[in-house]
Amino acid sequence: MRNELLRPLAALLLLAGCGDGSGGTPVSSTPTSTPTPTPTATPTPTPTPTPTQSFPYTPIAALTASVGPRLPLGKCVNMGNQLEAPNEGDLGRKIADSDFPFIKAGGFDTVRIPIRFSGHAATTAPYTIDSAFMSRVQHVVTTATNAGLNVIIDMHHYDEMNDDPTGQLDRFVSMWRQIATTFRNAPDTVWFELLNEPKNVLTNSNLLNFYNPALSAIRETNVTRSVIIGGGLTSNIQSLATLKMPNDPYVVPTFHYYDPFEFTHQGATFITPTPPVGVTFGSDTDYANLSADLNLVTDYYTRTGRVPFIGEYGAYEDIPLDQRATYYGAVSHAFASIGIQSCAWSYVNTFQLRDSSGWITEITDLIATTTTK
Repeated sequence: MRNELLRPLAALLLLAGCGDGSGGTPVSSTPTSTPTPTPTATPTPTPTPTPTQSFPYTPIAALTASVGPRLPLGKCVNMGNQLEAPNEGDLGRKIADSDFPFIKAGGFDTVRIPIRFSGHAATTAPYTIDSAFMSRVQHVVTTATNAGLNVIIDMHHYDEMNDDPTGQLDRFVSMWRQIATTFRNAPDTVWFELLNEPKNVLTNSNLLNFYNPALSAIRETNVTRSVIIGGGLTSNIQSLATLKMPNDPYVVPTFHYYDPFEFTHQGATFITPTPPVGVTFGSDTDYANLSADLNLVTDYYTRTGRVPFIGEYGAYEDIPLDQRATYYGAVSHAFASIGIQSCAWSYVNTFQLRDSSGWITEITDLIATTTTK
């Protein structure tokens, strides 16, 4: 917010003396001097404090996993609509090398990089990923790690896999074998995410039939690297209830959170039909539903001993800024209050957290994480 400063004007009054005109001999008088008024000091304005929001949730330390690893995510942001576009730049600006030091300086610890490998791989065996595209991915990941960030390499927008997983299995496994070989010497702060938001034919009942072969291909060259999996139904929070985990000690569960959808995606033209605008967030009902969802995750942790994280959450960029800020703050604080870390969607393209002037601090200042990583 910007403040208007009002500056008072001091007015000086000039006093004039008058002579006596009685018609007799003029009487001379000694003029009396008028004292110079002391100027009034202009008061120093008091700055208006930046408005803050409070939420009914207090972050705690990150949960400790008794089964599998817990990723030290910290504060995390998605590099949305960049490398998962059909071609980088089709859905907004490309990734710049300078982005990663900027993100690190902004207090973030992790970037999740959605990547459309399937759009750059052959459709016949051996399903070779285009070398120029793979080199670009390598460069981006290396630049991010050199800036001190953790990196999630996420296979994104593999729509063919959702529609025909059996027919795509060999290609899915081959792509992961190539990715794993490329990054076999990457630091252990680089993590693989097998498939973004499984849906349609892919369900929790059959996911392991496709995850396990890809995981085996990864383990040929990356024995202990953390690998992330999400459940069906686009990995929504309810998917945790029946998500089956591979028999692998280095696998981490994830879920996505865009509830209530009618708020987070209102006006988003890429949704058919487009959800109507004018929906607000922050009612007692909204917070009651959010708290109920926290119970779902707490139940999952109690039952499995595993610590999941939110891979995506956010609110569409055309929603009024104050409402977006409330949502990002409420969701991140809420899950941090049960020891769960989260990754906001997204950096500069759609649902953006940065514009041409820098971070949209009305939002990013409210994003919370756990008190430990």
